[in-house]
This record gives sequence, structure tokens and C-alpha cells, in this order.
Amino acid sequence: MTAATHWLVREATKRLEDAGVPEPASSAEVLLSELLGVRRTELALRDEPLTQEQAERYEGWILRRLDREPVQRILGYAYFRNLKLYLNEHTLIPRFDTESVVGAALERIDERDGPCRVLDIGTGSGAIAIAVAQECPRCEVHATDISESALEIARRNAESNGTSVHFHRADVVCGLELPKKSVDLLVSNPPYVASDQTQRLAPEVRAWDPPAALYSGPDELLFYRRIFAETPPLLRSGADVVLEIGDKQAEAVLELGRHSGFEPVGTRPDLAGTPRVALLRWER
Repeated sequence: MTAATHWLVREATKRLEDAGVPEPASSAEVLLSELLGVRRTELALRDEPLTQEQAERYEGWILRRLDREPVQRILGYAYFRNLKLYLNEHTLIPRFDTESVVGAALERIDERDGPCRVLDIGTGSGAIAIAVAQECPRCEVHATDISESALEIARRNAESNGTSVHFHRADVVCGLELPKKSVDLLVSNPPYVASDQTQRLAPEVRAWDPPAALYSGPDELLFYRRIFAETPPLLRSGADVVLEIGDKQAEAVLELGRHSGFEPVGTRPDLAGTPRVALLRWER
């Protein structure tokens, strides 16, 4: 038998802290709580030791975290709003910032009466599309991604969370077959980091998230340009557009939309108070 859980967490936290790993206590506690299948708050109440097999697995996970592998990659899944989402190497880890996107999308939907067709561009693990489908079941939700491997995970996540989402392989909307003028709400978390800005990202992002989902090439606004140029034929008059944006991109994204015929509506902040969502409307 091995040491008790509270001692293991304390030791792991110290090792992670000494190595400069962000949020060391959270990492140590989440990994152990998931290993044991208990809530984090229950760890302090557990005095029984781990089995040898559990201790060896936990030690392996801590070593991976010391190498700056994100907790979600170690576990193979992430929690997002009410969802448990499986991941693979072709999917971004869904983060709290993107919950602001879902919240803004649901606000737009709530203002509409009757059925609503939603299109999520670049769905990855399916986080946004599945959250909208779960929390607003009256919506008909469609989602695209260029990666078939990402779509496989997204389909699995939709099924495991009991939601119905129509997934399509498409490059933005190229290859997507939907009726013209049929989308009521467009939502996306596109790649928005310029390829020469890799070093400003945390190691957990830079080394472990898929480059195709992170980087937009030399132009950090490339995918916003494409969305504004390629999606109008699909949008109903009055359709809402909800886009996740990078730091200090709000003004540029809203202005790009204005030049493409979209009406800027405003922004929404993330939990840190940083503008994280750009809101626009297609009125033509």
C-alpha cells in the first residue's frame, strides 16, 4: 500500500510549484480526484492509501504535468459547461474563455421566437455546437471542421452527451451543403494567433494544441476575413454572428465585419474582463 491521498496531493503540489507549473494545487488535486472518481472537495476527507497501481498511475500523470502537458491531455477529456468532452491531437482543449461565446450565442437565440438554425464553424471537439444543442434543444445545430479526425471526436462527444448535432467536413463553409439564407446564428472560435506569435503562448498551448486550430498564418485576422466573405449566402436577413476573438482584436474584427456588410453589435468579456466575443448582425 502507498501513502494517503492528502500526503500525495501535498507532495505533488510542491513538486509542480517548484518546477514553475501554473496552478500546481489544482493540477495535483484534479488528477487525483479523476483517478479516484471523487470530487476534489472529497480528497481532504480521504485518509486511505492508494493501491500500488493507482500510485504508479498518479506518479506517471504528475511526471507528464511536470513536462507541461495539460491536465486535460493527460486525462483525455475536458469539462466544458455541463459537458464532458473527449479530445484527440486534432482538437483544441475547450477553455473557460469559450464559455463566454456559448453564453453570448444563447443570449442571441433567446431573443428569437420559434426554431433556430445554428452553424458552428471550426467545431473541433464540438464544444460550442454541443453546448448550444444541449442547452437550447429547439435549435437545429450544424457544425463544420476541416479535420475528419476532429469530427470523429465531435460526433462521439455529441452522442455521449445526448445531443443531436449535424457535423459536416468543410473548409470554413467550402463544401458545406445547406440551403441558402437558412442560418439564423453563426458562431465560431476560429484560429486567431499569427504564426510569428507562437512564443507568447503558454507551453501548455504551444506544445500541445493542434497548430491548425491555433494559427491563422501570417495574418491573424485571416479566418475572420474568410467568414465575413464566405458565409453571407447562407445567412438569413437578421442573422446573428458570434465570434471568439483574441486579445486586442475586437476593434479590428468589428471593422472587418462592417466593411463586409455586417452590422457591428458589440463585444462580450471573458471571466477576466477581456473582450472575448465579437457580436455582429447580417441585415441584408
